[in-house]
Amino acid sequence: MTTEHPGDDIASRDHPVSPDGPRKPTLIIFDVNETLSDMSPIARRFEDVGAPAHLASSWFAGLLRDGFALTVVSASDSFAHLAEESLRISLHGHPLSRDPDDAVQHIMGGFTVLPVHSDVPGGVHALTDLGIRLVTLSNGSAAIAEGLLDRAAIREDFEALLSVEDAGAWKPALRAYAHALTRCEVDPMDAMLVAVHPWDIDGAARAGLGTAWINRNGEPYPGYFRTPDITATSLTDLADQLHR
Repeated sequence: MTTEHPGDDIASRDHPVSPDGPRKPTLIIFDVNETLSDMSPIARRFEDVGAPAHLASSWFAGLLRDGFALTVVSASDSFAHLAEESLRISLHGHPLSRDPDDAVQHIMGGFTVLPVHSDVPGGVHALTDLGIRLVTLSNGSAAIAEGLLDRAAIREDFEALLSVEDAGAWKPALRAYAHALTRCEVDPMDAMLVAVHPWDIDGAARAGLGTAWINRNGEPYPGYFRTPDITATSLTDLADQLHR
């Protein structure tokens, strides 16, 4: 069920620039979907039900679009509900090999068994070795993040698993980042958002956080978004850069 919420609020958006480069954060806030999780197996789930594999990427992009659209009008809904409803629309018209409801549940079930990217365990351990606090902030549920980190045996490295469901607005709304900062009792200038999504980097930068873009594919960064403080090819590369 979609709910409505008032405007955004954040305590401070100060983001002083150091002449020596980005300051090491005391807290790193990780995006989850695609940043920590390897979502490539979801495409195979589409094939399992008789839909083309490439439909997975357009479905996920549309899901994010609709979540953002609700946020723009000060409304919100859960990731799971939007995902299921948008899946039914995306699958419509394809010659599925099973009942549509079963197909939706099979694809959604893929989120409960996703692996992390290969660089994640080593990168997470390297970041905790630097004395940096780690949390997650997902547009999805905290339960999905917990299962993901448990399977990778890195759950204990994270002090909290946060969801925008408790903020009442999806990232990249300022309210989502403000929720994480409040929960972790840290100022924006002492926090860093780590994500593969440029829109998430832009939102966090506008909220006053430091930002690190994980560019695993060598793609160019959009010039219309705020530039990340750090660009890294992996979490281990990020740890190396913060260690300098």
